[in-house]
Amino acid sequence: MHDLTQRQIEILKSIIEEYINTAEAVGSETLEKKYNLSASPATIRNEMVRLTDMGYLKKTHTSSGRAPTSQGLKFYVKQLMKEKDLSVTEEVALKESLWDYKDKTDKFLRELTKSLALKTKSLAIVSTNEGDIYAAGYANILDMPEFFDIDVTRSLLSVIDECDYFNKICSQALGEEDVHVLLGEELGPKLNGPYGFIFTHFTTPAKIQGEVGVLGPARLNFTEIIPTVRYFGGLIEELAKDWV
Repeated sequence: MHDLTQRQIEILKSIIEEYINTAEAVGSETLEKKYNLSASPATIRNEMVRLTDMGYLKKTHTSSGRAPTSQGLKFYVKQLMKEKDLSVTEEVALKESLWDYKDKTDKFLRELTKSLALKTKSLAIVSTNEGDIYAAGYANILDMPEFFDIDVTRSLLSVIDECDYFNKICSQALGEEDVHVLLGEELGPKLNGPYGFIFTHFTTPAKIQGEVGVLGPARLNFTEIIPTVRYFGGLIEELAKDWV
């Protein structure tokens, strides 16, 4: 890992946050106009070149700007971003919406997946060690520019029902984090593209294990989705006490 200067960190953070919001490569002019970087456009361009050489940014085919690489996004998640936790009101509302289903395993996981998709405006997935997989929010991905490409969308949809595939990539996730972020090649050969997956493991008192997470573009809204996925994983473990 390279030692980045404070200016490089500020530029990288600004580019990633702009890219997450717009899905478009970011140029030095945009950074100068929208972010208080206290650097000239020429200096910003030079630093962008350096960040590209270090593997944090990449050129795109359609623009002179830069977009973050998987390495850049991982650095952002681990070092730069600040999570936006759910409010107490949001947590209570989510728990109450699922409370009546807590004794019905299948119905509970189905409704929880729908709630996660609605909350994150993404494609939500729950898989279990019993071979069950639940997915909701298919329509959400159609609003994302990455999925205007039919081949990108087809590849994603083709693996949704493959519980073994998700179990395999989840079991290979490295690190001690309670919430994992997988990007690019970490998602295996079938999803080695502009995809991102944020998930956490869960284990119920009845020893039902699995993963709950959100699948979408690599530029997922990490600051909100990571704490939300963490909460939903805890919600399964908390409300699943009567499962058999």
